[in-house]
Amino acid sequence: MSLLTENNRQYYEGAQGFRGDGDTKTFTTTFNTDLVFGSALPADINYQKNNFKIYTSATGIPGTWTEVVGNYSVARNVITFDASPANNLFIVVQLKKLDGGNYGNNISDKAYGNVVEENYGSYAYTKLGDIVNNFLIAYVGSGKLIQDVKRTDVIFHAKRAMQEFSYDTLKSVNSQELTVPHNLSIILPQDYVNYVNIYWVDNQGVKHIIMPSNNLTSDPYSLPLQDGQGVPTQDNFENNIEGTSIVEDRWKHNFFKNNKDLVDNTIAGWEYYYGWPEVGYGQMYGLDPQYANANGYFTINDREGKISFSANLVEKIIVFEYISDGLSTDIETRVPKLAEEAMYAYISHAVIASRINQPEYIVQRLKREASTKLRNTKLRLSNIKLNEIVQVMRGKSKWLKH
Repeated sequence: MSLLTENNRQYYEGAQGFRGDGDTKTFTTTFNTDLVFGSALPADINYQKNNFKIYTSATGIPGTWTEVVGNYSVARNVITFDASPANNLFIVVQLKKLDGGNYGNNISDKAYGNVVEENYGSYAYTKLGDIVNNFLIAYVGSGKLIQDVKRTDVIFHAKRAMQEFSYDTLKSVNSQELTVPHNLSIILPQDYVNYVNIYWVDNQGVKHIIMPSNNLTSDPYSLPLQDGQGVPTQDNFENNIEGTSIVEDRWKHNFFKNNKDLVDNTIAGWEYYYGWPEVGYGQMYGLDPQYANANGYFTINDREGKISFSANLVEKIIVFEYISDGLSTDIETRVPKLAEEAMYAYISHAVIASRINQPEYIVQRLKREASTKLRNTKLRLSNIKLNEIVQVMRGKSKWLKH
């Protein structure tokens, strides 16, 4: 039996067709994506939760499709019509798509969204829920190392594995394209754990890395107001009275405020730090590489939950790459198939290691097995290609035969 459950039309177009016979009222979809149903009435606020639209036609000819509203329900991918569509023998379920699909006759009828595009490349992944089910079937039972275990325990360890793998193993880097506003701050994404890289993008679409401010400045986490003796003052509820940050204000209005245009010059700003009247004297003695930067700076403002940028980045387009823990959605989180075996090994060790009176040699064996499979997973997901290595080495005057 094939592991592919979708045909080409379902995968590329996000549509599945049915033929009505005048009697049948129920139709079952076989998309990789489960149907999400909120309401069949467009006037209902929950209608926008639907990740699909249904169209019918008597002939199936383009331009004759009509959206179905108000007379159907959906449960577990089964669509049930209130009455059999006798006069509409052609039925199409269209998942929401960036271009709206091929069946709506006007903009309001089209199925706009990104459900289809999110499914592209999904064969390379398996759902975390399937990992749990597969583990219970293959690793738990009579005659196996794990005689019994609660499903909730397996789910817990699977989620912990997903978190640990997301930090340095899985391809879990998320990215956003943003514009730096005039207040120079952008709110951290909802699933943010740590940043990977931040770039600004020029008119040619080329990325320029933005460096962290490091020792240049920082964003204080607490801002207590002090009395004349330097002692923090409290309000009527005995809490410290907070003020505004002088450090952040001075950083916001420093030299960069008067030099908003980024230039291709690695020593831009030297005259600010050393008092030189002009840029480009060539007097680069004692250059500190961490400050040899013309692309601007950023800081992570943990107090406000924002990223703050230097003023020369205002209105610039940036790309913000960050990592999450892989669990920002639910148990349907996707796991790369190349990491599936390492997930099983992690869960096995975690289950046995958390129990009392387990032979230590078994615990250590499972620990080594989990470590080995994790290392293999890192190598697989590193996606190193020989041609790319050869191309880099050519720039080092190292010609390699391959």
